[in-house]
Order: sequence, then C-alpha cells, then structure tokens
Amino acid sequence: MAASRLPPAALTLKQFLRRQQVLQLYRRILQAIRQVPTETDRHYLKEWAREEFKRNKDATDEDAIRMMITQGNMQLRELERTLHLANS
Repeated sequence: MAASRLPPAALTLKQFLRRQQVLQLYRRILQAIRQVPTETDRHYLKEWAREEFKRNKDATDEDAIRMMITQGNMQLRELERTLHLANS
C-alpha cells in the first residue's frame, strides 16, 4: 500500500471549495465597506466583519458553514442596498 503524498492537514476538495467561498465573501464584504462614506462607519464595519470571520474560523460542521455563508451573503446584499439608497 502506497503512502499518501498529501500532508495530514490537507483539505478535501469540498473543504477547499467551501474555503474559497468564504474568502470570496470576505473580500466582497470588504469591497462594499470601502464604499461607506464616513470613516468611523467604515472602521466599525471592518472591525465587525473581521471579528465575525475570526470568531467562526474554526467551524467544521458543513451545515453550519453553509448557513453562515448564506447569512453573510444576505448581510452583504443588505449593506449594498443601503449604500445604493444612500447614494440615490
């Protein structure tokens, strides 16, 4: 039996793809926050996003991760809607 070439901590394909989704969501949230007009609000929102992602970084349950991604996308859409209304 041949030994696996992958290190013991290697991600499965499913985990890798889920990680990419989380990183993409984080980037999109930060991009939306850059459009917030006031510096204090931008700082608050950036800290909020950072803390939320940091708090959940060790989550391993697939259903919980999927639910968090869904909630994050809903919050991102709400932020984008609010920014759009503020700029109108």
